[in-house]
Amino acid sequence: MDKRKVILSILGLLLILASVFAAKAIIDSKQSFRPPQEKIVKTVFVDTVKNGKVPITVNANGNLVAKQRMELFSEVQGVFRKGPKLFKTGQRYSAGETIINIDASEYRASVQSAKSNLFNQITSIMPDLRLDYPEVFDKWQSYLSNFDMANVTPPLPEMETEKEKFFISGRGILTSYYNVKNLEQRLAKYRIVAPYTGVLTEALVTEGTLVRSGQQLGEFINVGIYELEVSIPKTYDALLKVGEPVTLTNLGSTKTYTGVVSRVNGKVDQSSQTVKTYIEVADSDLKEGMYLEAKLNAKEEVEAIEINRSLLLDNNQIFVVRDSVLDVIDVKPVYFSDKKVVLKEVPDGMTIISKPVVGAYVGMLVKVFGEEKTITQVE
Repeated sequence: MDKRKVILSILGLLLILASVFAAKAIIDSKQSFRPPQEKIVKTVFVDTVKNGKVPITVNANGNLVAKQRMELFSEVQGVFRKGPKLFKTGQRYSAGETIINIDASEYRASVQSAKSNLFNQITSIMPDLRLDYPEVFDKWQSYLSNFDMANVTPPLPEMETEKEKFFISGRGILTSYYNVKNLEQRLAKYRIVAPYTGVLTEALVTEGTLVRSGQQLGEFINVGIYELEVSIPKTYDALLKVGEPVTLTNLGSTKTYTGVVSRVNGKVDQSSQTVKTYIEVADSDLKEGMYLEAKLNAKEEVEAIEINRSLLLDNNQIFVVRDSVLDVIDVKPVYFSDKKVVLKEVPDGMTIISKPVVGAYVGMLVKVFGEEKTITQVE
């Protein structure tokens, strides 16, 4: 029995060894066919550098605000009477046209009473002037003749001597005159006229409303001239001058307007280190509140070029092509815009990448697409 187990064990071991050798022979006999690896050479777009003058354009944006605006407040109390035009938002008024007319019939009567009292006072002194001051009688008589109760009270005749002044003042005529002028000034506040041609942008009352003193009635703006307030970096504020032309575009970049720098604030915003700049623009298509983008010509960089920001590497380097091989050079960025960057210290004649290359690295073999074109800055 023991001999049988030994024989079976030996046979099993031999079978295992035979299987191993057979498997190894099969593996060794298998041939692998690998296709030869092709060397991939990417095609790149390049430009040849020529340094020159690059205009620095500062981009800013903001909303239009009417240069001339007037908030309408009432300084008197009364009923708002209907005028020739409805007091509604969007209503246009010409210069000198009545915007608001408050009922002043009661107050006008008190003004007329004061004017009548002044007229009577002057009339009462005329006999004394004829006797005691005949040399001034004619001018005061002329004043009475031209005194019209329906018009504004005319200025009193000029008093040339101290005696005349004391006599007139002693009769209370000066006090009455200035009281009348004060009443007339207040009477004028019952009617608000347009100081310029414009549009009513806000109406807070309607005809028939009882208006109280100090109440806001609406807002009136000049629709001819607008201002755009933008924030400019402190670096370029000294380069912006009043009268500098500015190109403005609307939100969809479908229309362009031309404005000028009208004011530059002398104070720097401490939080943002920017300076408020105001651009004046006039166009019939513009409306208050419109969003516009401005491009201000701040300065020119000499011996520089401008490329897309996507071509600038994180460590201030750009890819160049040397003998069909990619390499990098150090550059000096001097200004960044939304899509462009202005570079200095890029040698003339250097062939640089003009479009990003996916997976680019130093030493990569490349092929230049087509003919090279030249970056030439305006001299």
